[in-house]
Amino acid sequence: MSMSSRKLAAVAVAVLVCAVAAGTLLLYRWHRPFGSPKAGAAPEIVTQLPADAPVIAYIDVAALRRLQDSPLAVMLGLAGQNPQQDRDYASFVRDTGFDYTRDLDQVAVAFWPSVSPKTPPQEDHRTLAVAEGRFDENRIKAYALRTGTTVPMGKRLLYVVPGHPTIALEFRSSTEIALASGPDPSDLLAQPSPATREGIIEERVDRVAGAPIFAVARTDSLPASLYQGLRGAPQFQTLARSVQGLTFAGQPEGELIHLTLDAECDSVPSAIELATVVDSLRLLGSLALADPQTRRQMTKQQVAFLTALLSQAKLAREDRWVRLALDVTPALLGEANAQARGDRPSNASSSTPRTPSLVSAVGL
Repeated sequence: MSMSSRKLAAVAVAVLVCAVAAGTLLLYRWHRPFGSPKAGAAPEIVTQLPADAPVIAYIDVAALRRLQDSPLAVMLGLAGQNPQQDRDYASFVRDTGFDYTRDLDQVAVAFWPSVSPKTPPQEDHRTLAVAEGRFDENRIKAYALRTGTTVPMGKRLLYVVPGHPTIALEFRSSTEIALASGPDPSDLLAQPSPATREGIIEERVDRVAGAPIFAVARTDSLPASLYQGLRGAPQFQTLARSVQGLTFAGQPEGELIHLTLDAECDSVPSAIELATVVDSLRLLGSLALADPQTRRQMTKQQVAFLTALLSQAKLAREDRWVRLALDVTPALLGEANAQARGDRPSNASSSTPRTPSLVSAVGL
């Protein structure tokens, strides 16, 4: 990917980054008894996403930014000390005038995983994001046209930048931008907003739509290629395929972050088996952390964080649902804050770039 295309991908930081951050947080949280973590009507921006997307994520960045004392806002780089920025992102901010920590208000993302195990994932994954905030339209357009071009789409004008993946963006208003990546991103942007969404996705969104950060996935419609990595373990592959959907929500409350991840299985026996396997993996994780060789590959903060995670995460099952829950405290965020300061394992290269937490999540 060329440097210019790589920098333009920072436009996606405003959108894609939030989805990735939400996905990353799935590893760290789970909470409360069964029932909706924070039910509510889907935000209007979410209704603009295509109806057939198997994965949907949302972040109310403005709401999190107002929670200056929330560990979740700190984790996402929206509060506390300004994160150290890598050169590409700092350059992008100077050239476009856009900084997600200041200018992004909310973002909704739809994601279609790669369907081909032979194609590089970054080229085959399809992503569509809609973001609201404050954008300097002229500067961002000029930035896109450094290496990209315009593509008329009826009365609309799209900006397409080649790369791996190709990126297309459209200004829908002075405060709203849509961005797509993957094969034929222009066609993805051109799709009309759905009048109605699939009932099963709608139901899962309603379960968590009151939370400032959430994600839902309909896993029974994901491509079979995603399960190829488990073909050597048929039992685990069958168990993975038994999961019909995932629902994630993050809810700040004072100094805590209530994190929940619900897996909906196709049957009660599958849910029992999944809960048993997850509990076993927690034990194996604890044993792995007890290995000095494993601990040498991590910072002290990372070891402390993972140790607390494995010991404090709560596992529960009800009918066909399995839940992991975690109340994240400021102490648990020590690892994230240490990474923002650039702490590294003792054997890590001193040339490792220091990047903001959200930019790191995207991998730009």
